[in-house]
Amino acid sequence: MAWTRKHLLAMRDLDAAEITLLIDTAASLEEIATREIKKVPALRGKTIVNLFYESSTRTRTSFEIAGKWLSADVINFSASGSSTSRARVSSIRPRTSRP
Repeated sequence: MAWTRKHLLAMRDLDAAEITLLIDTAASLEEIATREIKKVPALRGKTIVNLFYESSTRTRTSFEIAGKWLSADVINFSASGSSTSRARVSSIRPRTSRP
């Protein structure tokens, strides 16, 4: 079975096969975590953008490390101190530019 969802927002939305796939994937990632060099090329050339509405160094760092282990470029935004915390931004629309 292949993962077909774009987002995972709640476990209750998953069926048994999807849960099994997640557990199997986590087990293979556990092996990577024990390596001396903790990188795989899964997201090479991709950029992950994390937007945090509440300050949590542990969560931000965990997400950043996970992205880097998967060889992604990681950008973190914090809503505290930004225009989102002052209700000036109604939506954030990432743009990509191609040469």
